[in-house]
Amino acid sequence: MVLALFSPASPAIKWLGFVTAVWVQAIAGNNYTFSNYSDSLKSLMVLTQLQLNNLSVAKDFGKAFGILSGLASDRLPTSVILIIGAVEGLIGYGAQWLVVSQRIRPLSYWQMCIFMCMGGNSTSWMNTAVLVTCMRNFKNNQGPVSGILKGYVGLSTAIFTDLSTSLFSANPSTFLLTLAVVPTVVCLTAALFLHETPPTTATEDKQQSLIFHFFNIVAIILAFYQLAFDVTGHHGRMISITFAVGLLILLAAPLLVPLYFIFAKRGSNSDTEGQVNEPLLDQKVTESVKAVEDVIDVKPRPLIGEDQTIVEALQTADFWVLFVSFLCGVGTGMCMLNNLGQMGMALGYSDVSIFVSLTSIWGFFGRIISGTVSEYYIGKSATPRPLWNAASQILMAAGYIVMAIAFPGSLYIGSIVVGISFGVRLAVTVPITSELFGLKYFGLLYNILILNLPLGSFLFSGLLAGYLYDAQATISIGGGNTCTGPHCYQLVFLIMALACVLGFGLDMLLTIRTRNLYSKIHADKKFKMNKSESNLK
Repeated sequence: MVLALFSPASPAIKWLGFVTAVWVQAIAGNNYTFSNYSDSLKSLMVLTQLQLNNLSVAKDFGKAFGILSGLASDRLPTSVILIIGAVEGLIGYGAQWLVVSQRIRPLSYWQMCIFMCMGGNSTSWMNTAVLVTCMRNFKNNQGPVSGILKGYVGLSTAIFTDLSTSLFSANPSTFLLTLAVVPTVVCLTAALFLHETPPTTATEDKQQSLIFHFFNIVAIILAFYQLAFDVTGHHGRMISITFAVGLLILLAAPLLVPLYFIFAKRGSNSDTEGQVNEPLLDQKVTESVKAVEDVIDVKPRPLIGEDQTIVEALQTADFWVLFVSFLCGVGTGMCMLNNLGQMGMALGYSDVSIFVSLTSIWGFFGRIISGTVSEYYIGKSATPRPLWNAASQILMAAGYIVMAIAFPGSLYIGSIVVGISFGVRLAVTVPITSELFGLKYFGLLYNILILNLPLGSFLFSGLLAGYLYDAQATISIGGGNTCTGPHCYQLVFLIMALACVLGFGLDMLLTIRTRNLYSKIHADKKFKMNKSESNLK
């Protein structure tokens, strides 16, 4: 009975793996925390804004090598992929910590770019391991899974920022040490429990939906808990420590799910010992038949919604529409995240950590709500999931226009609006990719789409924001590299708003092109639901 309880097919082990996946995502947003220590790097290395922005581009360029983790996802176990990400992050952020803490002399610019790139690439290995494994383990609940996992990525920036603020007074050196050590420990833990599991029955799929509601509730409580801490200003030492303890308890709360299966379901395990896993058997039979068919048949080009090879997917117009629209959304979002520190200082704010936290927390709401809501409307009315990306583009454009106007409080509003939109974009694109092109090569396809993060960072942050900021700084103070006033980023915001409008048009085009696909997904969900209900009767 004990062996059955802790077998790979055990629900307890499956959900324990998902909990560790949540923890990995809760620390995998370290790549978005650059604004928390960018000013220290700028002053220590005596950089212009363009040079600083290009450092952030080097950080984001690490995701370009995410293709390696995508290729590895079909060849290496999940545990190995997680360990690679852990070691690379420890080296990349560890080197940055040594520089900022002044334990070593500042590295040369090109050396710093390499370590920034390593830190950025480490999250690609973490995200690939988690997303590929969980999307395959819970393939009938991809929207909620994506929303929850990407939601915790959105919260991770706030988690790191708030813990650093409450425990270490937001010291940049200690903050970087946390970015180096904590992800390593979490990934090594997840490597023990996260792996692919056998497919589930229709009844188990229905049970999964209820459990995902619990994960959503815990995550929302966590987000509001952090939001309350952020908006209530500075706190005393005791309150800050109490907050940190509460935050860690909420991060541990998802463990209640595997514990439930361990203790409450222990008695039922003895009844199922020795039984054949019929869904797994059916899958093996199906795979064997498919293998024979592949040998004797010349298969036609797969339709949209079927498993496609990388070459087949890249030859479709749908992939490139999704790719460019993704660039418009996440590229401008990366520029916002990388420049929040300087944007806040340009408008006269001495402490910009509140804007980093607001973007992170509201990005979480965008991710977790869009995953669940988009799944619900597919089941209810066959609403194409790309429609939610289109809505996020318009919302993001409005946020940039608000910040360009620069009225009092506009950066607060902009941080919230852009955070929500950025979160929606990242969460919804995950299931869209698998629904359009299948799960067989999902890891690699997703990492090709993620190339938009370094590409967008280079175009909008490295080139656009960097050049325009330095040009304004030169005009304003006669050659310096600090700009003060709303004009510093005004043109940047307007150009990014136009990019989002372009993205909106592309997302609407993809919505129209995929209506038939989502009608089929809708019909399939209805069939499985009716079948499950008839089995219960």
